[in-house]
Amino acid sequence: MPHDYSPRTGVLQEQTWPAMRDAHWPVALLPFGATEPHNTHLPYGTDTILGSEVAARVAAACNARGTNVVALPAVPFGVNTTQLDLPFTINLMPSTQLAVLRDVVRSLEPHGVRGLVLLNAHGGNELRALVRELQPSTPIMLAIVNWWQAADQSTFEQAGDHAGELETAAVMHVAPHLVVPDRAQWGDGRSNPSTLEGVRKGVAWMPRRWTQATVDTGVGDPRAATAENGATFMEQAVERISAFCCELAVADPARLWASQAP
Repeated sequence: MPHDYSPRTGVLQEQTWPAMRDAHWPVALLPFGATEPHNTHLPYGTDTILGSEVAARVAAACNARGTNVVALPAVPFGVNTTQLDLPFTINLMPSTQLAVLRDVVRSLEPHGVRGLVLLNAHGGNELRALVRELQPSTPIMLAIVNWWQAADQSTFEQAGDHAGELETAAVMHVAPHLVVPDRAQWGDGRSNPSTLEGVRKGVAWMPRRWTQATVDTGVGDPRAATAENGATFMEQAVERISAFCCELAVADPARLWASQAP
């Protein structure tokens, strides 16, 4: 029997050339993921999987509203400079991310893209400096969305920082077959505080050496996670991000910041 498969609208890697050629795509989404351990129960590709899925759902939601948004293939590697002692963590330096993003932006410029949303799914990807450097040299409006901050985290008892309840619930919703089924095998996500008082109190920031800061590579207890909460949270995030993308599609670059009429 042939496989019943329909490409998802706006997901670039599933489209044919005529489908992309014959439509106008004012906004593109570029998911930024990572390849790193996520506690003992989630896959290395958690961030990339979630970023890609959110992008695909946002593209579908925008298309349903009459705005064509294209979800680009995700960048599967992130900034992981302090996790390299964990096996098969793959790191991209911020300077490498800048070079990749510059080339992507230049590739999009001739094809009618007015806005590019960097859809971030990994906390180590601090993309603002990249946007600050590139924006003066491109007509494309650049924006950043950290997908996990786009919805109400009070959905969860304790959202967690890395492979905690939020991420676990989201993967349980999107790709349950990739979550270790026996919760007894899940780490509790305990982390160690800094020995420096200034860091603990927020006076200073320093990158965490992951094998010193965490017990099981997770930060935040995942054990209360449910697929239902993951679905609720992701639905809200997609709604808010898609609303922004539809705004961006018709925004006037000369009037992104303007006083409001009294």
